[in-house]
Amino acid sequence: MKKAVFPGSFDPITLGHVDVIKRALPLFDELIIAIGINDTKKYRFSLKERLSFIEKTFEHVPNLKVETYTGLTTEFCKEVNADFLLRGLRNPADFEFEKAIAITNRRLTGIDTVFLLTSADTSFISSSIVRDLLKHGGDLSQFAPKAVIDGSK
Repeated sequence: MKKAVFPGSFDPITLGHVDVIKRALPLFDELIIAIGINDTKKYRFSLKERLSFIEKTFEHVPNLKVETYTGLTTEFCKEVNADFLLRGLRNPADFEFEKAIAITNRRLTGIDTVFLLTSADTSFISSSIVRDLLKHGGDLSQFAPKAVIDGSK
């Protein structure tokens, strides 16, 4: 059974995340969306809201789970017996940043990272852009799934 973990803060989940998740689903028997909890980070949405956004977006997907974790992502991967980490890449800067982490994770734990490039039509979307649109009352329809739009009102 091939199991992957897609970690992130998902504050909030965006259509870029959704794109990567949908394209990753056929690659793995199980995909765990893992919301990392960092007590030093200030989030726009509560953990409960972020969980709800993802669960509602993927409510009819049987091989997808949503979980939360603290600590090292690789330790969480070991706890859930994941074989792979999944990461989305929007641009070359993402690759350079993620490459060093992937090499470290592989060296320390043997867990491989699978990279998927975001689609051209979502490669510019980030959670910070969505949060900024929310702050200023912008239209989220091209940036965030319906669950985020409905939950932000």
